[in-house]
Amino acid sequence: MRGDGEPSAPADPPGLSLSALRDFLAEHRTDLADGSAPLTARLIAGGKSNLTYTVTNSGGRTWVLRRPPLGHVLATAHDMGREFRVLSALAPTAVPVPEVYLLCSDPEAIGAPFYLMEFVEGAVYRYRSQTTSLTAERAGAISWALMDVLADLHAVDPASVGLADFGRPDGYLDRQVARWGKQLAASRSREVPGIDELQSALGTGIPAPQRASIVHGDYRLDNAIVSPDDRIAAVLDWEMATLGDPLADLGIMCVYWSELESIGSGAFSSAVDPGTGFPDAPALVARYAERSGLDVSPMPWYIAFGYFKLAVIAEGIHFRFLQGKTVGPGFENMGAMVPALVARGLDTLREGR
Repeated sequence: MRGDGEPSAPADPPGLSLSALRDFLAEHRTDLADGSAPLTARLIAGGKSNLTYTVTNSGGRTWVLRRPPLGHVLATAHDMGREFRVLSALAPTAVPVPEVYLLCSDPEAIGAPFYLMEFVEGAVYRYRSQTTSLTAERAGAISWALMDVLADLHAVDPASVGLADFGRPDGYLDRQVARWGKQLAASRSREVPGIDELQSALGTGIPAPQRASIVHGDYRLDNAIVSPDDRIAAVLDWEMATLGDPLADLGIMCVYWSELESIGSGAFSSAVDPGTGFPDAPALVARYAERSGLDVSPMPWYIAFGYFKLAVIAEGIHFRFLQGKTVGPGFENMGAMVPALVARGLDTLREGR
């Protein structure tokens, strides 16, 4: 309360001006906000890139707002328009995505480009403490559903949903290795043993692609909302989506699935506990191969690339943390995991597993 007895305005979460958002919606979407009643918002924990908030209006309706991170935004990264476009395109397909309501590309409106989307009810499994009560049957059902949705995504014909020009699938893997090398150079603040060797080894062993698909770019369990009946209610975080080689999605998912917890830095966690009954990564690869019809024998390269990509992302977050430009907890340990990710990537290529 203010001293004059009037209620104080709701506090702004980091990176979001509620008054500016309310004014914008009053002009463009009066069904969401009328310009007089206050909005409330909360930064959703767990995101380490684009900032995600739940926003609630005076009528109790909640939706989700996404905007780029604070500071050090690399070229081509954090493009709100791309996320909005791919979510809109996938809406009529078998791939479950939230409904999108509005895109604002003008950074002057609230201080950054943003879009609004549906708030989807369900569970996001990010930590093992959330999955300890699952039966082996439920853990398996969630795992197979995650694989089936990935296969469904990669089966979508991009042209049929208006995404024929969403990327350039020819030469996708070559460009990906080069692109993440450039991202590394833009965020380089220290020497990381082996990271240049890993990039070079990936560049000289690129496999031939089997299919051009819509790729998510960061597919994993905690980027999905799971419904009470263990279906995938929605896939989230499409900021890296493009057209390319579908096995790249499978490679990064395998890294998240079974390896990050053992690195031990605390920067990333995993809800996947084999003791609960979750299948291992090779079983998931086999399920995907059965559903997609793709040859998964080149997976060691894709998994190693997943390690490299994640190492570069973590190094970029570490760079922003050193500048004081990250929001939320968990960033202080990011830098410590980068050398371990690089070592795992090199081992995977050498051992061919």
